[in-house]
Amino acid sequence: MKRNLLLPVTSLLAILLASFHLADDIAYGSEKGVASNVLIVAILAVWLYGTLVLPERRAGQIIMLLGSLLGLTIFVSHLAGSGGLAGIEIGKMSGAFFFVWTLLALAIVSLLSLALSAQTLWSQRHFENRE
Repeated sequence: MKRNLLLPVTSLLAILLASFHLADDIAYGSEKGVASNVLIVAILAVWLYGTLVLPERRAGQIIMLLGSLLGLTIFVSHLAGSGGLAGIEIGKMSGAFFFVWTLLALAIVSLLSLALSAQTLWSQRHFENRE
């Protein structure tokens, strides 16, 4: 796969997994505020815009980098307990496997997307300094 295509694909996958996880959070009652859900949807929309419309531009790559950090933040906050894993008995939930799998897959894909966006931004910076 082309290097310049890999970053948008991983970013799109992370957006999809983040939206699945948000839906699970809402379904299980750990995301209760309407305002916070609207904010999260707006953030996902900006992330999607940066991924689809601006992937070759620096602004899009920075948006994808920040989105990747968001995906990792979701994972870390759930492990730390502020997002819900420590506060609920996950084994008793009906969709526990999908909930945990989505969280782990989001962390893995976000980490890959973070590395790819950082590498892309670094190589562009390095290329601009040579000229």
